[in-house]
Amino acid sequence: MAEVIMVNRVRFTSSLDKALMPKLDRLSKETRIPKSRLLDEAVEDLLKKYEKRGAFR
Repeated sequence: MAEVIMVNRVRFTSSLDKALMPKLDRLSKETRIPKSRLLDEAVEDLLKKYEKRGAFR
């Protein structure tokens, strides 16, 4: 099996609350937006939230 080369992405492993995964799956399916892009948006929003609090720079 060939290795996937990602230029603008980084692979990492994590886990989600069991209740969140079906909701993320449904959102991705209904919006036709890949889960990876939805997660990018969520992380960006989280970082902005903490930047405003001065907790992250």
